[in-house]
Amino acid sequence: MTELWTWGIFAAVVVVLLVFDLGVLHRDTREIGIKESLKLSAFYIGAGLLFGAYVWWIKGPQAGLDYYTGFLVEKSLSMDNVFIISLIFTSLAIPRQYQHRVLFWGILGAIVMRALMIGLGAVLVHQFAWILLVFGAFLIFTGVKMLLAKDEAPDLEGNAMFAFFKRHLRLTDDLHGQNFFVRGEDEGLKPGRWVTPLFLALLMVEGADLVFAVDSIPAIFAITQDPFIVYTSNIFAILGLRALYFALAAMVHRFHYLKYALAVVLVFIGAKIGLVYVGIKVPSLLSLTVTFGLLAAGVLYSLHKTKADAPA
Repeated sequence: MTELWTWGIFAAVVVVLLVFDLGVLHRDTREIGIKESLKLSAFYIGAGLLFGAYVWWIKGPQAGLDYYTGFLVEKSLSMDNVFIISLIFTSLAIPRQYQHRVLFWGILGAIVMRALMIGLGAVLVHQFAWILLVFGAFLIFTGVKMLLAKDEAPDLEGNAMFAFFKRHLRLTDDLHGQNFFVRGEDEGLKPGRWVTPLFLALLMVEGADLVFAVDSIPAIFAITQDPFIVYTSNIFAILGLRALYFALAAMVHRFHYLKYALAVVLVFIGAKIGLVYVGIKVPSLLSLTVTFGLLAAGVLYSLHKTKADAPA
């Protein structure tokens, strides 16, 4: 059982990071360059790793290894999310200088949404231990599906969520700066509140995170059932994703083969649950080593195979 003050320290760190990001680094609307994106990403990754050291200190080596494994898996799963977010911004013609605002509020929504989903998952695991077998089977199914999936670019126009929002929202045709809402009477439209394409982008980003959380949360519960480790590793991984997006969006095609390594990781984690039920427990250090090794191999192989696509 994690002490309340430990949760308080985590909440305080996250609030400070968000306030520093929005209130100091990005007070003005501007485009974020790749160099700044990489620096911010290194900062957030460093913060996540330091918090892992704190978890190790207060909860012990087992908890620390579980945190780092969860952090690594969540960070890698977020790579696919970057591609979808890039597709959303491109399809809705969202300029780069407004994308940070969408991602910032998207992160706030993800923090709340994942808290609810992880809380529900923790209750289910506590009440029905066999639900872990369901998580494991789902991870194996997802991994195999990723391995066999064809390389086809998703079509946002054919997305059911996108079609639903366009049909039911009073949507302006054009952006209105960084505003999510405008008054119709001020814009020559019917009176009332209208939403801008920027808010539609925010809704789609939140929807994409919800879909990816369905994969990532069972994965971390398969590693540990401690809600504190599950939630903190999730949040620190996605906090850095917003900063990393601006660098990755331009080069996400260079990580093409990472998804295959990630698919094998999901199968490995899912199989690890089944092994527990036959009396075989995979040590946390071995689990972290295998996960890191597979993902590192996927990244290096991707960079090697796509080096001809790298900019001069």
